[in-house]
Amino acid sequence: MKPIAIVTDIEGTTSSIRFVKDVLFVYAEQFLPDFIRDHKDERDVARQLRAISDNTGIPYRNTEALIAQLLEWMRADEKVTELKALQGMVWEQGYQRGEYQAHVYPDVPERLQAWLDDGINLYVYSSGSEKAQRLFMRYTNFGDLRLLFAGYFDTNMGAKQEKASYQAIAEWVALAPEDILFLSDIEGELDAAASIGMKTIRVVRPQESDTPIQDIASNHQMVSSFAEIDLEAL
Repeated sequence: MKPIAIVTDIEGTTSSIRFVKDVLFVYAEQFLPDFIRDHKDERDVARQLRAISDNTGIPYRNTEALIAQLLEWMRADEKVTELKALQGMVWEQGYQRGEYQAHVYPDVPERLQAWLDDGINLYVYSSGSEKAQRLFMRYTNFGDLRLLFAGYFDTNMGAKQEKASYQAIAEWVALAPEDILFLSDIEGELDAAASIGMKTIRVVRPQESDTPIQDIASNHQMVSSFAEIDLEAL
């Protein structure tokens, strides 16, 4: 049965992992320290630094120690909500300066638009902050895609491999889990979504995987492109 809503991951699903790792993460690591030093007393930045201080025990006024903790998390690819919020602020600077465009695979905008035209509500669920997701979709290589989406979910909903996160999303969109399709390249995320009854499809981009799709074991239907997704067959 065709879903009423589709929730999609970004990294490795709509977009290249390489762009996120080699462009966004590198930019954030380069510019985040000075961004923190320059903006630490502004409300939005101070709120995140205060939360990091509370969670780690690092003194709030020890800016350099807070920066060191953020850089340590970045290098370990930790999905810390406060880190993601601050990264989003730094990335906004880069987007606005025209230093890069967010990468989206060519099949994505066309299929998203077709699904939206068919009355399906579209959402993003990513470990990046909601602000970072909106920036990503605003500054893509296919233009501003923000109007395609009815909402954005980040780690405030919970970790992406925890079933409670998907239950929270289902409750937020006011739909039964079986009326929602979740798209991701990560097996554990799909397992968590499926455990509450969501429909799932694993997206295996040939650009992202050295293993042919036919040689990959998965508990979920697999596609290499959004163009291969047949909603009527779910």
